[in-house]
Amino acid sequence: MNIVFKDIRIVSPTQNIDKQANLWIKDGAIHKITSDEINDIGAEYIDASKFIAMPGLFDMHVHLREPGFEYKEDINSGCRSAANGGFTGVCCMPNTYPAIDDASVVELIKNKAKGNLVDVEIAAAITKDRKGEQLSPMLELHDCGVRIFTDDGDCVSNSEMMRRAFYYAASKDLLISQHAEDATLTEDFSANEGYISEKLGLKGYPTVAEEIIISRDIMLSEFTGQTRYHVSHISSKGSKRMIKSAKERGLRITCEVTPHHFLLADEELVSYSPNLKMNPPLRTKNDIEAMIEGLSDGTIDCIASDHAPHALHEKEVEFEHAPHGIIGLETSLSLVYTYLVDRGLITLKQLIEKMSVNPRRILGIDDVKIEENSMANITIFAPNEEWIVNKNLFMSKARNTPFDSWKLKGKPKFTLNNNKLHKCVL
Repeated sequence: MNIVFKDIRIVSPTQNIDKQANLWIKDGAIHKITSDEINDIGAEYIDASKFIAMPGLFDMHVHLREPGFEYKEDINSGCRSAANGGFTGVCCMPNTYPAIDDASVVELIKNKAKGNLVDVEIAAAITKDRKGEQLSPMLELHDCGVRIFTDDGDCVSNSEMMRRAFYYAASKDLLISQHAEDATLTEDFSANEGYISEKLGLKGYPTVAEEIIISRDIMLSEFTGQTRYHVSHISSKGSKRMIKSAKERGLRITCEVTPHHFLLADEELVSYSPNLKMNPPLRTKNDIEAMIEGLSDGTIDCIASDHAPHALHEKEVEFEHAPHGIIGLETSLSLVYTYLVDRGLITLKQLIEKMSVNPRRILGIDDVKIEENSMANITIFAPNEEWIVNKNLFMSKARNTPFDSWKLKGKPKFTLNNNKLHKCVL
Protein backbone atom coordinates (compact mmCIF):
# COMPACT_ATOMS: atom_id res chain seq x y z
CA MET A 1 0.00 0.00 0.00
CA ASN A 2 1.43 3.33 -1.11
CA ILE A 3 -1.27 5.98 -1.59
CA VAL A 4 -1.33 9.76 -1.40
CA PHE A 5 -4.70 11.40 -0.78
CA LYS A 6 -4.04 14.85 -2.19
CA ASP A 7 -5.47 17.93 -0.48
CA ILE A 8 -7.86 16.02 1.78
CA ARG A 9 -9.68 17.58 4.72
CA ILE A 10 -8.57 15.83 7.92
CA VAL A 11 -10.95 16.04 10.90
CA SER A 12 -10.12 14.46 14.27
CA PRO A 13 -11.95 15.95 17.28
CA THR A 14 -9.79 14.30 19.95
CA GLN A 15 -6.71 15.93 18.42
CA ASN A 16 -8.39 19.27 17.61
CA ILE A 17 -7.51 18.76 13.95
CA ASP A 18 -9.50 20.21 11.07
CA LYS A 19 -7.25 21.05 8.14
CA GLN A 20 -6.48 20.42 4.48
CA ALA A 21 -3.30 18.45 3.78
CA ASN A 22 -1.74 15.71 1.71
CA LEU A 23 -2.16 12.38 3.49
CA TRP A 24 0.43 9.75 2.55
CA ILE A 25 -0.32 6.15 3.55
CA LYS A 26 2.52 3.69 3.12
CA ASP A 27 2.61 0.05 4.26
CA GLY A 28 -0.54 0.58 6.28
CA ALA A 29 0.87 3.49 8.29
CA ILE A 30 0.49 7.25 8.07
CA HIS A 31 3.83 8.10 6.50
CA LYS A 32 3.34 11.85 6.21
CA ILE A 33 0.77 14.60 6.67
CA THR A 34 1.96 17.73 4.90
CA SER A 35 0.97 20.74 2.86
CA ASP A 36 4.09 20.21 0.75
CA GLU A 37 3.99 18.34 -2.53
CA ILE A 38 4.77 14.62 -2.24
CA ASN A 39 6.89 13.03 -4.96
CA ASP A 40 7.11 9.24 -4.93
CA ILE A 41 7.19 7.45 -8.25
CA GLY A 42 5.76 4.31 -6.64
CA ALA A 43 2.73 5.97 -5.04
CA GLU A 44 -0.85 6.08 -6.26
CA TYR A 45 -2.20 9.63 -6.18
CA ILE A 46 -5.88 10.29 -5.50
CA ASP A 47 -7.45 13.73 -5.86
CA ALA A 48 -9.14 13.96 -2.45
CA SER A 49 -9.95 17.68 -2.41
CA LYS A 50 -13.66 16.85 -2.00
CA PHE A 51 -13.11 14.16 0.64
CA ILE A 52 -12.89 14.09 4.45
CA ALA A 53 -10.54 11.77 6.37
CA MET A 54 -11.70 10.97 9.89
CA PRO A 55 -10.89 8.39 12.58
CA GLY A 56 -12.26 5.03 11.49
CA LEU A 57 -15.93 4.64 12.41
CA PHE A 58 -17.00 2.09 15.03
CA ASP A 59 -20.45 0.48 15.34
CA MET A 60 -20.97 -0.89 18.83
CA HIS A 61 -24.18 -2.82 18.10
CA VAL A 62 -23.96 -5.32 15.23
CA HIS A 63 -25.36 -8.81 14.73
CA LEU A 64 -22.85 -10.92 12.78
CA ARG A 65 -25.00 -14.04 13.34
CA GLU A 66 -22.05 -16.42 13.56
CA PRO A 67 -22.04 -19.02 15.03
CA GLY A 68 -25.36 -20.65 14.25
CA PHE A 69 -27.11 -18.39 11.75
CA GLU A 70 -24.55 -18.08 8.95
CA TYR A 71 -27.29 -18.19 6.33
CA LYS A 72 -28.28 -14.67 7.49
CA GLU A 73 -24.76 -13.24 7.87
CA ASP A 74 -21.32 -14.43 8.92
CA ILE A 75 -18.26 -12.73 10.33
CA ASN A 76 -16.59 -12.24 6.95
CA SER A 77 -19.67 -10.94 5.14
CA GLY A 78 -20.51 -8.69 8.10
CA CYS A 79 -17.00 -7.26 8.09
CA ARG A 80 -17.18 -6.63 4.34
CA SER A 81 -20.50 -4.88 4.86
CA ALA A 82 -19.02 -2.78 7.67
CA ALA A 83 -16.00 -1.74 5.61
CA ASN A 84 -18.26 -0.89 2.66
CA GLY A 85 -20.24 1.45 4.91
CA GLY A 86 -17.14 3.19 6.26
CA PHE A 87 -16.63 1.26 9.51
CA THR A 88 -13.26 -0.03 10.69
CA GLY A 89 -14.59 -1.64 13.88
CA VAL A 90 -17.73 -3.33 15.17
CA CYS A 91 -18.92 -5.02 18.36
CA CYS A 92 -20.90 -8.21 17.71
CA MET A 93 -23.91 -9.19 19.82
CA PRO A 94 -24.27 -12.52 21.66
CA ASN A 95 -27.64 -13.77 20.38
CA THR A 96 -25.99 -16.50 18.35
CA TYR A 97 -26.32 -20.27 18.58
CA PRO A 98 -24.71 -21.20 20.83
CA ALA A 99 -24.88 -17.88 22.64
CA ILE A 100 -21.63 -16.07 23.36
CA ASP A 101 -21.50 -17.19 26.99
CA ASP A 102 -18.41 -19.38 26.97
CA ALA A 103 -14.71 -18.78 26.35
CA SER A 104 -14.68 -21.31 23.49
CA VAL A 105 -17.26 -19.28 21.54
CA VAL A 106 -15.27 -16.08 22.14
CA GLU A 107 -12.13 -17.76 20.79
CA LEU A 108 -14.04 -19.05 17.75
CA ILE A 109 -15.16 -15.53 16.87
CA LYS A 110 -11.71 -14.05 17.45
CA ASN A 111 -10.13 -16.66 15.18
CA LYS A 112 -12.75 -16.16 12.46
CA ALA A 113 -12.26 -12.39 12.60
CA LYS A 114 -8.46 -12.52 12.21
CA GLY A 115 -7.08 -10.88 9.11
CA ASN A 116 -10.06 -8.62 8.47
CA LEU A 117 -9.81 -4.93 7.78
CA VAL A 118 -12.56 -4.47 10.37
CA ASP A 119 -11.73 -4.98 14.05
CA VAL A 120 -14.31 -7.24 15.72
CA GLU A 121 -14.93 -6.67 19.42
CA ILE A 122 -17.20 -9.03 21.31
CA ALA A 123 -20.27 -8.65 23.52
CA ALA A 124 -21.01 -11.67 25.70
CA ALA A 125 -24.22 -12.70 27.39
CA ILE A 126 -25.01 -11.64 30.94
CA THR A 127 -26.75 -14.97 31.58
CA LYS A 128 -26.19 -18.51 30.33
CA ASP A 129 -27.98 -19.11 27.03
CA ARG A 130 -29.48 -15.63 27.49
CA LYS A 131 -32.24 -17.26 29.53
CA GLY A 132 -32.01 -14.91 32.51
CA GLU A 133 -31.63 -17.75 34.99
CA GLN A 134 -27.89 -18.08 35.72
CA LEU A 135 -25.03 -15.62 35.32
CA SER A 136 -22.46 -16.33 32.64
CA PRO A 137 -18.78 -16.57 33.72
CA MET A 138 -18.33 -12.85 33.20
CA LEU A 139 -14.87 -12.48 34.73
CA GLU A 140 -13.49 -15.35 32.65
CA LEU A 141 -15.08 -13.92 29.52
CA HIS A 142 -13.63 -10.49 30.31
CA ASP A 143 -10.19 -12.08 30.61
CA CYS A 144 -10.74 -13.51 27.11
CA GLY A 145 -11.25 -10.00 25.74
CA VAL A 146 -15.01 -9.44 26.00
CA ARG A 147 -15.77 -5.71 26.12
CA ILE A 148 -19.44 -5.58 27.18
CA PHE A 149 -22.14 -7.86 28.62
CA THR A 150 -25.73 -7.99 27.40
CA ASP A 151 -28.46 -10.52 26.71
CA ASP A 152 -29.29 -8.46 23.63
CA GLY A 153 -32.43 -9.58 21.88
CA ASP A 154 -33.79 -10.39 25.31
CA CYS A 155 -34.01 -8.38 28.50
CA VAL A 156 -32.74 -9.58 31.87
CA SER A 157 -36.19 -9.14 33.38
CA ASN A 158 -35.54 -10.62 36.83
CA SER A 159 -34.43 -7.79 39.12
CA GLU A 160 -32.49 -10.04 41.49
CA MET A 161 -30.56 -11.55 38.57
CA MET A 162 -29.78 -8.09 37.26
CA ARG A 163 -28.66 -6.96 40.72
CA ARG A 164 -26.25 -9.91 40.87
CA ALA A 165 -24.93 -9.03 37.43
CA PHE A 166 -24.28 -5.44 38.52
CA TYR A 167 -22.47 -6.57 41.68
CA TYR A 168 -20.41 -9.07 39.70
CA ALA A 169 -19.53 -6.42 37.14
CA ALA A 170 -18.63 -3.86 39.81
CA SER A 171 -15.80 -6.07 41.11
CA LYS A 172 -13.83 -5.52 37.88
CA ASP A 173 -15.55 -2.38 36.55
CA LEU A 174 -17.15 -4.34 33.71
CA LEU A 175 -19.70 -2.75 31.38
CA ILE A 176 -23.29 -3.99 31.55
CA SER A 177 -25.75 -3.25 28.77
CA GLN A 178 -29.44 -3.90 28.41
CA HIS A 179 -32.04 -4.51 25.76
CA ALA A 180 -34.68 -2.66 27.77
CA GLU A 181 -38.04 -4.36 27.33
CA ASP A 182 -40.54 -5.54 29.92
CA ALA A 183 -41.73 -8.58 27.96
CA THR A 184 -44.91 -8.90 30.01
CA LEU A 185 -46.09 -5.72 28.28
CA THR A 186 -44.87 -6.54 24.76
CA GLU A 187 -45.74 -10.17 24.05
CA ASP A 188 -46.30 -10.78 20.31
CA PHE A 189 -46.00 -7.08 19.51
CA SER A 190 -45.59 -5.78 15.96
CA ALA A 191 -45.66 -1.99 16.40
CA ASN A 192 -45.55 0.91 18.82
CA GLU A 193 -48.70 0.97 20.95
CA GLY A 194 -50.81 3.94 19.99
CA TYR A 195 -53.10 5.37 17.35
CA ILE A 196 -51.27 3.73 14.43
CA SER A 197 -51.20 0.24 15.94
CA GLU A 198 -54.92 0.49 16.70
CA LYS A 199 -55.68 1.75 13.20
CA LEU A 200 -53.69 -1.06 11.57
CA GLY A 201 -54.86 -3.77 13.95
CA LEU A 202 -51.35 -4.57 15.19
CA LYS A 203 -50.35 -5.70 18.69
CA GLY A 204 -48.61 -2.80 20.39
CA TYR A 205 -45.44 -2.26 22.43
CA PRO A 206 -45.96 0.70 24.81
CA THR A 207 -43.02 3.00 25.47
CA VAL A 208 -43.41 2.37 29.20
CA ALA A 209 -42.16 -1.20 28.65
CA GLU A 210 -38.79 0.24 27.65
CA GLU A 211 -38.82 2.93 30.31
CA ILE A 212 -39.64 0.62 33.23
CA ILE A 213 -36.50 -1.43 32.63
CA ILE A 214 -34.26 1.59 32.13
CA SER A 215 -35.56 3.16 35.34
CA ARG A 216 -35.00 -0.07 37.28
CA ASP A 217 -31.51 -0.57 35.90
CA ILE A 218 -30.43 2.99 36.60
CA MET A 219 -31.49 2.47 40.22
CA LEU A 220 -29.65 -0.86 40.39
CA SER A 221 -26.53 0.67 38.91
CA GLU A 222 -26.56 3.35 41.60
CA PHE A 223 -27.46 0.87 44.35
CA THR A 224 -24.59 -1.47 43.49
CA GLY A 225 -21.97 1.24 43.54
CA GLN A 226 -22.03 3.19 40.30
CA THR A 227 -21.67 0.15 38.03
CA ARG A 228 -21.17 1.17 34.39
CA TYR A 229 -24.41 0.79 32.45
CA HIS A 230 -25.12 1.25 28.74
CA VAL A 231 -28.63 1.28 27.29
CA SER A 232 -29.00 -0.18 23.80
CA HIS A 233 -31.10 1.41 21.05
CA ILE A 234 -33.27 3.80 23.07
CA SER A 235 -36.42 4.89 21.27
CA SER A 236 -38.70 6.95 23.52
CA LYS A 237 -38.91 10.46 24.88
CA GLY A 238 -39.26 9.07 28.40
CA SER A 239 -36.09 6.98 28.05
CA LYS A 240 -34.12 10.01 26.94
CA ARG A 241 -35.47 12.05 29.87
CA MET A 242 -34.49 9.42 32.46
CA ILE A 243 -31.00 8.95 31.05
CA LYS A 244 -30.40 12.70 30.97
CA SER A 245 -31.49 12.97 34.61
CA ALA A 246 -29.19 10.09 35.62
CA LYS A 247 -26.24 11.72 33.89
CA GLU A 248 -26.97 15.04 35.57
CA ARG A 249 -26.77 13.20 38.91
CA GLY A 250 -23.31 11.93 37.97
CA LEU A 251 -24.23 8.30 37.31
CA ARG A 252 -22.09 6.29 34.88
CA ILE A 253 -24.81 5.83 32.28
CA THR A 254 -24.39 5.84 28.49
CA CYS A 255 -26.73 5.06 25.64
CA GLU A 256 -27.10 4.70 21.88
CA VAL A 257 -29.75 5.32 19.23
CA THR A 258 -30.18 3.89 15.73
CA PRO A 259 -30.74 5.92 12.55
CA HIS A 260 -34.16 4.35 12.05
CA HIS A 261 -35.29 5.56 15.47
CA PHE A 262 -34.52 9.19 14.68
CA LEU A 263 -35.71 9.03 11.06
CA LEU A 264 -38.82 6.84 10.78
CA ALA A 265 -42.13 7.22 12.62
CA ASP A 266 -44.72 4.51 13.24
CA GLU A 267 -47.07 6.08 10.69
CA GLU A 268 -44.77 4.59 8.02
CA LEU A 269 -46.28 1.20 8.91
CA VAL A 270 -49.35 1.86 6.76
CA SER A 271 -47.35 0.10 4.02
CA TYR A 272 -47.11 -3.06 6.17
CA SER A 273 -43.54 -3.47 4.90
CA PRO A 274 -41.74 -6.12 7.00
CA ASN A 275 -38.59 -4.01 6.62
CA LEU A 276 -40.19 -1.50 8.98
CA LYS A 277 -40.57 -4.06 11.75
CA MET A 278 -37.92 -3.86 14.46
CA ASN A 279 -37.39 -4.06 18.21
CA PRO A 280 -37.89 -1.55 19.73
CA PRO A 281 -40.53 -0.53 17.19
CA LEU A 282 -40.72 2.73 15.31
CA ARG A 283 -42.18 5.35 17.65
CA THR A 284 -43.99 8.67 17.19
CA LYS A 285 -42.75 11.96 15.79
CA ASN A 286 -42.47 13.30 19.35
CA ASP A 287 -40.10 10.46 20.19
CA ILE A 288 -38.07 11.16 17.05
CA GLU A 289 -37.72 14.80 18.11
CA ALA A 290 -36.48 13.64 21.53
CA MET A 291 -33.88 11.37 19.93
CA ILE A 292 -32.54 14.22 17.79
CA GLU A 293 -32.52 16.55 20.80
CA GLY A 294 -30.63 13.89 22.78
CA LEU A 295 -28.00 13.62 20.07
CA SER A 296 -27.61 17.38 19.94
CA ASP A 297 -27.41 18.00 23.69
CA GLY A 298 -25.11 15.05 24.45
CA THR A 299 -27.58 12.85 26.31
CA ILE A 300 -27.21 10.18 23.61
CA ASP A 301 -23.57 9.14 23.36
CA CYS A 302 -23.52 6.95 20.26
CA ILE A 303 -25.22 6.18 17.00
CA ALA A 304 -25.28 2.43 16.29
CA SER A 305 -26.92 0.55 13.44
CA ASP A 306 -28.28 -2.49 15.32
CA HIS A 307 -27.43 -4.27 12.04
CA ALA A 308 -29.81 -7.26 12.13
CA PRO A 309 -29.62 -9.37 8.97
CA HIS A 310 -32.39 -11.80 8.03
CA ALA A 311 -32.78 -14.07 5.02
CA LEU A 312 -35.19 -13.04 2.29
CA HIS A 313 -37.58 -15.90 2.98
CA GLU A 314 -37.82 -14.82 6.63
CA LYS A 315 -38.72 -11.20 5.96
CA GLU A 316 -40.97 -11.65 2.93
CA VAL A 317 -43.98 -12.81 4.94
CA GLU A 318 -47.00 -11.16 6.55
CA PHE A 319 -45.98 -8.25 8.77
CA GLU A 320 -47.03 -9.92 12.03
CA HIS A 321 -45.00 -13.05 11.24
CA ALA A 322 -41.79 -11.34 10.10
CA PRO A 323 -38.78 -11.25 12.44
CA HIS A 324 -37.73 -7.96 13.97
CA GLY A 325 -34.72 -6.07 12.65
CA ILE A 326 -33.11 -4.37 9.67
CA ILE A 327 -29.59 -4.06 8.31
CA GLY A 328 -27.76 -0.75 8.64
CA LEU A 329 -23.99 -0.93 8.26
CA GLU A 330 -23.97 0.33 4.67
CA THR A 331 -26.43 3.19 5.14
CA SER A 332 -25.77 4.55 8.66
CA LEU A 333 -23.06 7.09 7.90
CA SER A 334 -24.87 8.65 4.96
CA LEU A 335 -28.22 8.74 6.77
CA VAL A 336 -26.63 10.54 9.71
CA TYR A 337 -24.85 13.00 7.45
CA THR A 338 -27.88 13.67 5.23
CA TYR A 339 -30.52 14.07 7.91
CA LEU A 340 -28.54 15.43 10.86
CA VAL A 341 -25.28 17.10 9.77
CA ASP A 342 -26.37 18.56 6.44
CA ARG A 343 -29.52 19.95 8.09
CA GLY A 344 -27.52 21.57 10.91
CA LEU A 345 -28.99 19.42 13.69
CA ILE A 346 -25.56 18.14 14.76
CA THR A 347 -22.06 19.05 13.61
CA LEU A 348 -19.54 16.93 11.73
CA LYS A 349 -17.51 16.85 14.93
CA GLN A 350 -20.49 15.40 16.79
CA LEU A 351 -20.97 12.78 14.08
CA ILE A 352 -17.37 11.65 14.53
CA GLU A 353 -17.72 11.63 18.30
CA LYS A 354 -20.90 9.52 18.20
CA MET A 355 -19.75 7.12 15.46
CA SER A 356 -16.03 6.77 16.23
CA VAL A 357 -14.80 8.32 19.48
CA ASN A 358 -17.53 7.58 22.02
CA PRO A 359 -18.21 3.94 21.09
CA ARG A 360 -14.53 3.11 21.54
CA ARG A 361 -14.26 5.03 24.80
CA ILE A 362 -17.35 3.33 26.24
CA LEU A 363 -15.88 -0.08 25.33
CA GLY A 364 -12.42 0.81 26.69
CA ILE A 365 -10.68 0.98 23.31
CA ASP A 366 -7.94 3.55 22.68
CA ASP A 367 -8.76 6.63 20.62
CA VAL A 368 -7.80 6.49 16.96
CA LYS A 369 -5.17 9.08 16.07
CA ILE A 370 -4.52 10.54 12.63
CA GLU A 371 -0.84 11.35 13.00
CA GLU A 372 2.44 10.48 11.37
CA ASN A 373 3.94 7.06 12.21
CA SER A 374 0.66 5.64 13.53
CA MET A 375 -1.13 2.82 11.75
CA ALA A 376 -3.88 4.12 9.49
CA ASN A 377 -7.36 3.56 10.90
CA ILE A 378 -9.32 5.95 8.74
CA THR A 379 -12.70 6.48 7.10
CA ILE A 380 -12.67 8.60 3.96
CA PHE A 381 -15.97 10.21 3.07
CA ALA A 382 -17.30 12.44 0.28
CA PRO A 383 -19.70 14.84 2.06
CA ASN A 384 -21.20 16.44 -1.03
CA GLU A 385 -21.61 13.36 -3.20
CA GLU A 386 -25.23 12.36 -3.75
CA TRP A 387 -26.22 8.75 -4.34
CA ILE A 388 -29.21 6.44 -4.50
CA VAL A 389 -29.27 3.47 -2.11
CA ASN A 390 -29.20 0.20 -4.07
CA LYS A 391 -29.46 -2.76 -1.72
CA ASN A 392 -28.21 -5.09 -4.46
CA LEU A 393 -24.77 -3.48 -4.15
CA PHE A 394 -24.55 -4.26 -0.43
CA MET A 395 -21.86 -6.66 0.75
CA SER A 396 -24.08 -7.98 3.52
CA LYS A 397 -25.78 -11.29 2.79
CA ALA A 398 -29.07 -9.64 3.74
CA ARG A 399 -31.26 -7.10 1.97
CA ASN A 400 -33.74 -6.20 4.73
CA THR A 401 -33.48 -2.41 4.61
CA PRO A 402 -36.25 0.21 4.52
CA PHE A 403 -33.85 2.69 2.92
CA ASP A 404 -33.56 1.10 -0.54
CA SER A 405 -33.91 3.77 -3.28
CA TRP A 406 -33.47 6.65 -0.80
CA LYS A 407 -31.45 9.58 -2.14
CA LEU A 408 -28.65 10.43 0.27
CA LYS A 409 -25.93 13.03 0.48
CA GLY A 410 -22.47 12.02 1.62
CA LYS A 411 -20.89 8.74 0.58
CA PRO A 412 -18.24 6.46 2.09
CA LYS A 413 -15.28 6.21 -0.32
CA PHE A 414 -12.46 4.29 1.40
CA THR A 415 -11.80 2.48 4.67
CA LEU A 416 -8.24 1.81 5.85
CA ASN A 417 -7.20 -0.36 8.79
CA ASN A 418 -4.86 -3.25 9.63
CA ASN A 419 -2.72 -2.50 6.55
CA LYS A 420 -5.74 -3.03 4.31
CA LEU A 421 -7.74 -0.69 2.11
CA HIS A 422 -11.32 -1.08 0.92
CA LYS A 423 -12.81 1.02 -1.85
CA CYS A 424 -16.47 1.42 -0.99
CA VAL A 425 -19.00 0.31 -3.61
CA LEU A 426 -22.48 1.68 -3.05
